[in-house]
Amino acid sequence: MKSFLSLSEAMPRMMDNPFVDPANWQMQEGEVWALTGGNGSGKSLLAGMIAGKCALQHGEITYSFAEAVHLQFPDKPFHPWEHVRLVGFHAAYSLADYRTLYYQQRYHQTETDDSPLVRDILAEEERESMVAEALQIEHLLDKRLIQLSSGELRKLLIAKVMTGNPRLVIFDNPFIGLDATSRALLDDLFTGLHRHGMPLIFLCASQREMPSCVTHVLQMSHCAIVNQMPVGQFCELHTDVPAYLFDTSVDGSLFGHSVVSTEDYAIAVKMEHVNIEYGTKVIRKDVNWTILKGEKWALAGPNGAGKSTLLSYIFADNPQAYSKQLTLFDRLRGTGESIWEIKARIGFTSSEMHLYYRENVSCLAVVASGFFDSIGLYRKCSEQQMQQAEQWLKLLESEHLKDRMFLKISSGEQRLVLFARALVKNPALLILDEPFHGLDDRKKALCRHIVETYASQPDKTLIYVTHHREEIPDCVGRYMELGF
Repeated sequence: MKSFLSLSEAMPRMMDNPFVDPANWQMQEGEVWALTGGNGSGKSLLAGMIAGKCALQHGEITYSFAEAVHLQFPDKPFHPWEHVRLVGFHAAYSLADYRTLYYQQRYHQTETDDSPLVRDILAEEERESMVAEALQIEHLLDKRLIQLSSGELRKLLIAKVMTGNPRLVIFDNPFIGLDATSRALLDDLFTGLHRHGMPLIFLCASQREMPSCVTHVLQMSHCAIVNQMPVGQFCELHTDVPAYLFDTSVDGSLFGHSVVSTEDYAIAVKMEHVNIEYGTKVIRKDVNWTILKGEKWALAGPNGAGKSTLLSYIFADNPQAYSKQLTLFDRLRGTGESIWEIKARIGFTSSEMHLYYRENVSCLAVVASGFFDSIGLYRKCSEQQMQQAEQWLKLLESEHLKDRMFLKISSGEQRLVLFARALVKNPALLILDEPFHGLDDRKKALCRHIVETYASQPDKTLIYVTHHREEIPDCVGRYMELGF
């Protein structure tokens, strides 16, 4: 077989290079590879080297399509990485300047006009392509980019990239944020692209997240390649153990150090005939939902059903909440409470918040910002609060990230840091919207045990959102499902 991609003694050029050994690897034509390994194992860095996002200190990466591109464009300088597309969580920044946008902006009707429509992002041939049809995104064309859910944004990114005639596409955690139907559609699309000869590489945190078209697996650990083998052999050697069976214990005493003092209440959330709306568009009518203090709920529904908007009413991010029959902590919205009084009782994390957390501060500062519910840390923490934030990173086996800049770590590591941010103040109500995106099995197990330990405290209330039923913690006893 002919080599399509080859890495020979490749080492990244960066400060504090984490690679243990140079990377050596060959991808043959017709193969589809999954790069797997735990969070921080080096998958994203290796992909960045292949895609030209990270320069080489020494070694070489060769691409078989180099000669074909040179013959097609003989007078144009050849930069192979210009023909490689990396589709990951942060690829959304290629669609718009997110530095000029802020998280709550999507819920302010008068402030969304600067965000482009989906039909303006996709050229006509892209809108009518096989990829767009396979992903069923026609109904998104008249939505603004800022109003897309994380799952809808993922499908838009894939449609945009795949119709740009790339020579190689690397997908980082391809199925995150997608409901079961969308995951099946995307898996079929990957299989079809492979049959048509499109070279594909996937970064997967676990075996269960590998697309069915994968033929080979490259396993990484501690920023080194440790195994390369056909996918069948890998599956025989690495039978997945359900994450909840991992022997992981959590010291519950950590939660007691930072309890937010609030007056007593009986009802955490009560919605009466609430419409879920984007501006003037009603997504769902007459939602009635009561969450009593101490209850643990799972919130489910397909991409675009309005889950994130519904949560924005609760977390005081959406000004439309003032016009709705909504009670939070026994108090009707709009009766004199400030949004900061509401937020002080709630810990929250979501894919949307992750996307807009663009402050390049240390990971320790990101965790500590949870004390003040801010994007970035603008107030001075007490010594006890900083110790608490540091203890949370240690609990998540991520203390080595303490002084690293948030925007310089992988998306999976960022997700862990934001998970710690949501829990650092031990809130009365914890809202976790797809919290385990991009986490490896061990980290999922650890976070799941942390959620269970949090929920075992008296009177703690939980809303847990996921497209993966197997990830729902055992403490959850009630369910709310949104549909179209």
